[in-house]
Amino acid sequence: MPIYERPTKSLMADWAKEHLVPGQTFKKAAPTQWFADHYPKIKRNTVGMHVEGMSVNNPIRKHHPSIKPGSGYDLFYKLGPDQYRLWIPNVDPAPRYKNDLEKPGIGDEDDVSPEADPEGETTVEAARAFAFEQDLQNYLVKNLGVIEPGLHLYEEEEITGVQFPVGGRYIDILAVDKDGRYVVVELKLSRGYDRVVGQLLRYMGWVEQNMETTKPVRGIIVANEITGDLKLACSRIPDVRLIEYEISFKLRPV
Repeated sequence: MPIYERPTKSLMADWAKEHLVPGQTFKKAAPTQWFADHYPKIKRNTVGMHVEGMSVNNPIRKHHPSIKPGSGYDLFYKLGPDQYRLWIPNVDPAPRYKNDLEKPGIGDEDDVSPEADPEGETTVEAARAFAFEQDLQNYLVKNLGVIEPGLHLYEEEEITGVQFPVGGRYIDILAVDKDGRYVVVELKLSRGYDRVVGQLLRYMGWVEQNMETTKPVRGIIVANEITGDLKLACSRIPDVRLIEYEISFKLRPV
């Protein structure tokens, strides 16, 4: 529910109408300051998330089903990291929405993509693993309670914690526990190696600094196999949990 009578996306349109002309570029700091002056109850990260989500070519839009034609989110065009301008219909590419299969465009440098595993995984294997990881993510988003009771997806004004942007990178799932603490959930389809710890701690630190919370941020690594190195690396980090998952299926005659 909106904090004020009108949702943030509508207020963002007011800011753009007041302060931007076609072709003029801006950074997130500009609308963030305006919101702080006029609508101080709206968190600065909520403002930043709306700038991202209202940029028609931003790949994070495909993770948010509420961003669709006519929803009021088609306003900006992302030129690069923290660089935006007004979207120009009939000149710029068409807006991206959930399940769009269009070719990558400007702004995709921040999108999620499969990477070859230094342990020897091939490009084809990495791409296949990436698809399976999306399936795992989709399942957990709908069933976060299987990780721990009371855990639920972060949501604020139609923006959710799926592929949550944090400084040019993306958290797999940003959740909230039963005590109201943010929980960063990182997924690894196969083995979870110790190098994921640095990634997780970076995301946790970003959330603590930017999400305006007074409560400690927790982290959870979900992998098919937790290596001994990862267990050792996390043994001195009390706010990080390790969870192994197992996939099974049954066949029956019909």
